[in-house]
Amino acid sequence: MESQAARRVAQPEPGEPTFEEALSRLEAIVNQLESGDLTLDRALVLFEEGISLSRLCSRKLEEAEGRIEQLLERDGELRLEPLVPGARVEPGASTASEEDG
Repeated sequence: MESQAARRVAQPEPGEPTFEEALSRLEAIVNQLESGDLTLDRALVLFEEGISLSRLCSRKLEEAEGRIEQLLERDGELRLEPLVPGARVEPGASTASEEDG
């Protein structure tokens, strides 16, 4: 059975590379640019593609960060709770959801 978290994972747009594909292509572009064996025109084309891929990777990371949930063990059972950036959950501390009900 599929979990709620798995169902919430955004699917890439048709034709859009996955994060891993984009990152791999970006690494290949960086290697080509660092080699110095390119014409200026080819280097500019690759640079533009690299910027686009970098922005895509950043967007995908931001989307993933927004979906991250923290798995906590409380009273012998596991619960999914949203991860609050910068917040730390101390062992034995109650959460807002526990206080509400």
